[in-house]
Amino acid sequence: MADAKVIPFGDDPRSRRGAAGRQKQAKDAATKRSQGRTRKPGGLIPVPEEEPLQQPAADERSAAGPEPAVAAAAEPEPRGDSWERRLAGGLAFLRRRVTGDYEVDEFGYDKELTDQVLMSLIRPLYEKYFRVEVKGIENIPAEGGALVVANHSGTLPWDGLMMQVAVHDNHPAERHLRLLAADLVFMMPVVNELARKAGHTLACAEDAERLLQRGEVVGVMPEGFKGIGKPFSERYKLQRFGRGGFVSTALRAGAPIVPCSIVGAEEIYPMLGNAKTVARLLGIPYFPLTPTFPWLGPLGAVPLPTKWTIQFGEPIPTDGYPPEAAEDPMLMFNLTDQVREQIQHTLYKLLVQRRSVFF
Repeated sequence: MADAKVIPFGDDPRSRRGAAGRQKQAKDAATKRSQGRTRKPGGLIPVPEEEPLQQPAADERSAAGPEPAVAAAAEPEPRGDSWERRLAGGLAFLRRRVTGDYEVDEFGYDKELTDQVLMSLIRPLYEKYFRVEVKGIENIPAEGGALVVANHSGTLPWDGLMMQVAVHDNHPAERHLRLLAADLVFMMPVVNELARKAGHTLACAEDAERLLQRGEVVGVMPEGFKGIGKPFSERYKLQRFGRGGFVSTALRAGAPIVPCSIVGAEEIYPMLGNAKTVARLLGIPYFPLTPTFPWLGPLGAVPLPTKWTIQFGEPIPTDGYPPEAAEDPMLMFNLTDQVREQIQHTLYKLLVQRRSVFF
């Protein structure tokens, strides 16, 4: 009869380790005591040495694709609730509109409506259609009042709206440009209300001075209808800047004057003629005749997709003059001429630099 195999108490009979295996393990443990031990309730047992993990080669990793953890980190988590937040924000906006729970200033300016609705409607034209390039935005101060003086052109006043978006979207402080508009703007039924909501006000010295003293950025286009309604043959030739009323306003408020030059607006509606008789009947300054209007009807009112550049020049300080300087006609004439010359010089410079009207 063969000798029976004795199984020590506490060993699992199903274990693959036999007595020889345990002896070898004890022998290996004696030779590896310097590599560390761990303690169990029954005593000390050696810690088996782990083999180092073999990292795959770079070409093998690239062929196998990114590891799950890396791939998960590279892919942003889906934001499934973003549309819900937008919907909730839109409903809250409508609720405030209906209940009247919103603020307007003394001029009728509605900041919330301008930022969330009006700017959003104009911005596609600014970014995709006219592809406006902005230069010198740092010349508009980060705080305090400033008077932006720009050339005016284009038959319809798209240049003022593009300048308003340019200041808000490019200035680090997201400043709002408060434009001074002509009387005709506030005589039109729907345009009147929209202009007030967007922050525009009547082009008068009193309103401009109040805005500047409040620390607002005010925009003015001294050429007026003479600039916006000039024929295409006189494009980029500045018209007379009035009697320098904007300089007097800046001097009283002690606000810097920032010249602004706009290239691209002259070609959106090439004005080849002016039907003066029709203009008198309609009570408007001019009735433009362009290659498309009025021959194509409403389609003729679609502007050409020209490439625009808006450059804000070096500011001209006015806070160093005494209070009575605003009544000095010679000083106003000199400052007006300085601003006009700076805008005209920049226009010529930008025209030389641009490659094409549309690119």
